[in-house]
Amino acid sequence: MNFLVTGSTGLVGSQVIQDLVKLGHQVYSCYNNSKPEIGTPVHLELTNDNEIIQAVENIKPDVIIHLAAMTNVDLCEKEKELALKVNSKATEVLSKQAAKHGSFFVYVSTDYVFDGKTGMKKETDTPNPINHYGYSKYQGELAVQDLASSWCIARTSTPFGVNNTRKSFPTFVIENLKARKETNAIIDQYTSPTYVPNLSQMLIEISTRQILGIIHLASPTKISRYDMATLVAEKLGLDSSLLKPVILEDMANWTAKRPKDSSLDASKASQLLKEKPLSVEQGLDYFIRQIKSKPN
Repeated sequence: MNFLVTGSTGLVGSQVIQDLVKLGHQVYSCYNNSKPEIGTPVHLELTNDNEIIQAVENIKPDVIIHLAAMTNVDLCEKEKELALKVNSKATEVLSKQAAKHGSFFVYVSTDYVFDGKTGMKKETDTPNPINHYGYSKYQGELAVQDLASSWCIARTSTPFGVNNTRKSFPTFVIENLKARKETNAIIDQYTSPTYVPNLSQMLIEISTRQILGIIHLASPTKISRYDMATLVAEKLGLDSSLLKPVILEDMANWTAKRPKDSSLDASKASQLLKEKPLSVEQGLDYFIRQIKSKPN
């Protein structure tokens, strides 16, 4: 199959293009700044409508996996217009192009479309974002539903994995604890941290089977940052007493509000997919095996 993947150098995108190429698909790897080493590189500036239109026009992909986004939550709060351009307007343009060229459209969204008052959200629950990042991604979701003809909105939560340029939370914890640095970890914010290779395989299955509608691709585990950090320390025999429990209210340097509990119910994915969502513990075991096998 012929795939166009946006955000191909990000934490999730780099894994997706690697996995697609291994499976023998033709992959067009869209990037803005750093050129991907896998697939056919295609420059794509998400604020440039013509560039998006031209890319889809030239490639006529069977599937578009749209991962690229402005994900810095505080920056989205400060640069609201830019966040809407990147996360919503670009998704609108891509959705129209997908419909025009008969491409199956997979839009990767976020647990932050929910307000966090109650967790373990199902696909049928109504989004109610409390920050501009969540709002801009939700506007993207609405554009997909309105404009794409054949689509899947795949929401995920706190992806973690091994990446040379994007440091995910467990890596940050490991580096700090190895350096004997006291590390703040929030005890009262809950998400469903998702192991990136597992997420990639689920996204590819959705794309090749063309599963329609909204689906939560996340770990079935609801966990706080503090408990996750403790789990990492235990698995690697690091000193968990260096972990300092803090509460959301202590994070005075954050501009944007964060939902308290944006955990996702992944039972639909567990039922529908051959590639099942992994628990946080399973994901961490694979993650640790991966970092141990990496040459220094």
